[in-house]
Amino acid sequence: MTRLRAVLFDMDGTLVDTEGVWLDVVEAAALRRGRALDAGRRTAVTGRSVEDSAALLHAYLGAPEEELAAELGADFAARLTAAVVPRPGALRLLAALRAREVPTALVSASPRAVVEQVAGTLDGHRFDALFGAEDTARTKPQPDPYLAAAAALGAEPAQCVAVEDSPAGVASAVAAGCRVLAVPSTEPLPETDGVTVAESLADVDPELLSSLVRGPMAR
Repeated sequence: MTRLRAVLFDMDGTLVDTEGVWLDVVEAAALRRGRALDAGRRTAVTGRSVEDSAALLHAYLGAPEEELAAELGADFAARLTAAVVPRPGALRLLAALRAREVPTALVSASPRAVVEQVAGTLDGHRFDALFGAEDTARTKPQPDPYLAAAAALGAEPAQCVAVEDSPAGVASAVAAGCRVLAVPSTEPLPETDGVTVAESLADVDPELLSSLVRGPMAR
């Protein structure tokens, strides 16, 4: 029987309430250039890296990708210094996993510096591994970040549960072979093979996460 070896957490919108901050940053960059983001483009940048979002904005706004990436990264980091608010149930779940000695990783499409900044605010929780956008050759929605996180913790992806809030993150974790607990923040997420949906981390405990790796998974 497969047992839970590790829990791999997304950061923005999953553990901390920053997805709205990110969308505000992207919207502000567009408005400074005289354009507003439509719903489709807001969805497209949700859960994406700075570089991917800059590429999407370049196609829409015409501004250089390097300029946009630098602006988005700096603005996001600056806004996070004001406040990082944990999502409901996040700190309790992290504490429960640590008490049971279940390894955890933080797996984000945000820059590594932002990941480290936010990780230091989560009530002293020490992750066993941290991954930012530049730590793998490709970031979400490609499987590389979750494959790297599982390997870093000495686990097979099928022995891990990835906790995600965005379509790009769910796609990344599913492609890596992880079981997925989806807790939607700004975008609805369907329950499909290998993906279980919860309304809030307040409804999640280690026993639920363990049950996800024990059940059959159609591929």
